[in-house]
Amino acid sequence: MLTVGLNLKTDMITDFRLRVFKTVADRLSFTKASNELLISQPAVTKHIGELERQLGVPLFVRHGNSITLTAAGELMLDYANRILALYGNLNDAFAENGSEVAGTLRLGASTTIAQYVLPGLLAAFRRRYPDVRIELSNGNTYQIEESVAADRLDFGLIEGKASRNTLHYEQFMRDELVLVTSVTNSSFRRMEAGLDELKTLPLVIRENGSGTLDVVEQALAGVGMSLREMNIDIQLGSSESIKRYLYNSGSFAFISVHAVLDELMQNKLRVVEVPKLDMQRKFSFVTAHGHRGRLTELFKQFCISNYNRML
Repeated sequence: MLTVGLNLKTDMITDFRLRVFKTVADRLSFTKASNELLISQPAVTKHIGELERQLGVPLFVRHGNSITLTAAGELMLDYANRILALYGNLNDAFAENGSEVAGTLRLGASTTIAQYVLPGLLAAFRRRYPDVRIELSNGNTYQIEESVAADRLDFGLIEGKASRNTLHYEQFMRDELVLVTSVTNSSFRRMEAGLDELKTLPLVIRENGSGTLDVVEQALAGVGMSLREMNIDIQLGSSESIKRYLYNSGSFAFISVHAVLDELMQNKLRVVEVPKLDMQRKFSFVTAHGHRGRLTELFKQFCISNYNRML
């Protein structure tokens, strides 16, 4: 369990209407938001309605008993995350005995995030909160969700989409998978591959349960294709092993752009564009429902407000 030694003010400065919007946007449910915020559903509806009137645009599309974010809602969520993160920084700055923030956070992250996104954030967080002990585990998206659900982790960051009703998901940042191959791959020199041609290229893929593999499968399905049609060369368990395999083969792989920035700059790998194939995805925070520990929230807001400077 999360153990935290904190001595912070309980009356935190925030914007409740933004919190209402963010909660509805994260849960995509007015009912779940009202339960979490401990206010009535009509009150949630009123807050959202007033916010939409202020902005002059709808933030949600209603589909019977379900809702989705509009394009304006997606933009608003991005601003809400940043504004609420600033409120968190403001409260931390004026917290009583702020240097006494301490405790242990059991953090899990899927492989790409653990290797390429978190290291800089963790170093900055430790500089600011040296008395916080972080126990970091990594694994694929499925393994991190399993550990959070079983209370082996307090908090996770994953690459996949929300898939479990028993867990709470919040968007952290956007990512994109790109098709890469070695610059020494003489069998394919062009900068672009069509969908039919993609089927013939030897492809290296991640292991089952990987969030990266899920995105590849979903993107292929979006253009009427499947992994069964691909020329699968080999399955490997991490981006690092895949990159090293590519250096010594004529194969290709879909990898997070965050994982190949150094290799692209060092001219070890190159990107092959695949028009019409959408490989966008979201990195998300995942916690158990009802888990709102102060240290977990502190680290979450730190990530949101600092990751642009760390990458």
